[in-house]
Amino acid sequence: MGFLPLGQKTDYVSKYDPDLLFPIARVDKWQDMGIESERLPFHGEDIWNAYELSWLNKKGKPIVATAEFRLPCTSPNIIESKSFKLYLNSLNQMHYEDAYEVQGILERDLSAAAGAPVSVVIRDVDAMESLVVLTPDYCIDELDVEINEYQPNADLLMIKEGPAVEERLVSHLLRSNCPVTNQPDWGSVFIDYQGKPIDHASLLKYVASFREHTDFHEQCVERIFIDIMTRCQPESLVVYARYVRRGGLDINPYRATSEIVLGNDRLTRQ
Repeated sequence: MGFLPLGQKTDYVSKYDPDLLFPIARVDKWQDMGIESERLPFHGEDIWNAYELSWLNKKGKPIVATAEFRLPCTSPNIIESKSFKLYLNSLNQMHYEDAYEVQGILERDLSAAAGAPVSVVIRDVDAMESLVVLTPDYCIDELDVEINEYQPNADLLMIKEGPAVEERLVSHLLRSNCPVTNQPDWGSVFIDYQGKPIDHASLLKYVASFREHTDFHEQCVERIFIDIMTRCQPESLVVYARYVRRGGLDINPYRATSEIVLGNDRLTRQ
């Protein structure tokens, strides 16, 4: 279904082309992390937001909109983000009746690439919230810690003695690197859990350790989820990352111990 546009000159085509979408199998990374695809240890979705969606109406007038896409974490494939952008741009000079027609096309093509149903919601550009709604109980970024590891290391995570707690923590220091472009991906990660108290300093060191790690957004979140479950053994856990947009797209995966549907409220820097 197309080629991986790594290191290639980018041609922004003006003719609709679903073959631009480049799916990447999830199973390879799951195997690397010791996850059995038949028995996934988490639930969740990958929430994408597009801020540069546009097409022409039947009279040739440009229409601009935003769109929300939700891919189930159980889908066989993720979709490479540069190919996603190129695909959306291929709609720019095409004529459509209305947003419902565009929505149907997007749902069909993205579901084919992901290998599972993808939901699409198209909104007017003024319809999205402008500021953060996600509010943590505690941001761990002000802790005075010494950090000298910049590759993920689950052994950094520690729990403290004491009764079980229920906390929502956040760090805005998440950074990883794109496997395709090697550009940095900046994000905030929310840790919502119940169980033995996680040592906040150790969690901050762990989040910062992704700074030189190369992986897709979805895979970083899954690694964080697996490492916290393995090392800290919480009774319940939600890991939700909100990444800064690049190329008019942002990607916001979450993984949880139970089936939940999270909102899509933007952070200030998104």
